[in-house]
Amino acid sequence: MTSKFKALIIGLGFGIGAVNAWAEQPSTVTEVQIDADKQQALIKENITIFDKNVHIVHGQREIKADRLEAHRRPELGDNKQLLIATGNPAIYSETMEDGTQITASAKEIRYDVATQMLQISGTAKIAMADQQIIAETISYDINKQLISAEKDKDSSTRVRTTLTPQNDEQEEKEQP
Repeated sequence: MTSKFKALIIGLGFGIGAVNAWAEQPSTVTEVQIDADKQQALIKENITIFDKNVHIVHGQREIKADRLEAHRRPELGDNKQLLIATGNPAIYSETMEDGTQITASAKEIRYDVATQMLQISGTAKIAMADQQIIAETISYDINKQLISAEKDKDSSTRVRTTLTPQNDEQEEKEQP
């Protein structure tokens, strides 16, 4: 086996392993599917790059982006990656255990596997149930189910939350 071929195999394995733990899903979910038009592995830097039409599915979570960088951080132990999805926009979606759908979009979505934090920035939007939040930067702590939004310090545009009331027919249909 040539050294280039070995490097390619290691890089591909790293790419899949890097995204394998992109979420602490229930143990029954093990398969991660990554589709992209192109993949590169920067072995010395511990970075795998997926380019063009990137689509990741892992259990009930999904990311769609133009580009995804998976940074392996050996100092934090196994499966502690930083995933950086960029796009116009990059999109994150998750179906929670109770069936609630959360969607987020922004120019950049950073997912820190170690802390279970999403950092959504650049015309950031997050929506769930009957509300939508728009801000320059939004943080979502997946473990705590905590969303925090801030305006850009150099901008006069403030955080905007839109609440959409449900009508009586919708409420009746949703109740068992």
